[in-house]
Amino acid sequence: QVQFVESGGGLVQSGGSLRLSCAPSGSIFRGYTLGWYRQTPGKQRELVASIAADGETKYANSVKGRFTISRDNAKNTVDLQMNTLKSDDAAVYYCNVVTTAGPRADYWGQGTQVTVSS
Repeated sequence: QVQFVESGGGLVQSGGSLRLSCAPSGSIFRGYTLGWYRQTPGKQRELVASIAADGETKYANSVKGRFTISRDNAKNTVDLQMNTLKSDDAAVYYCNVVTTAGPRADYWGQGTQVTVSS
């Protein structure tokens, strides 16, 4: 069974930084667009950043200029550097593939909690 395994979350003060990392178990995802998603209670999971196999990146407006997504195809990992964190960034963060049909439901991992204190 393939799943993504996320790490790096924690408690950080507003304005601080965190770096999240994600590694899939199982198959290699070199050809996929990979993304970081986040979810808060009562809200739908949203895609905040994605990176294509060729390195092209896209960001949600809410994180543009503050978050940077990167991937290491040799290590099969995808990271999310988060700077200037705000209280609105507090959420559980997940990674998954990004396809025209959306993320794969069977790939969700446990996520990593990001808490931002004011």
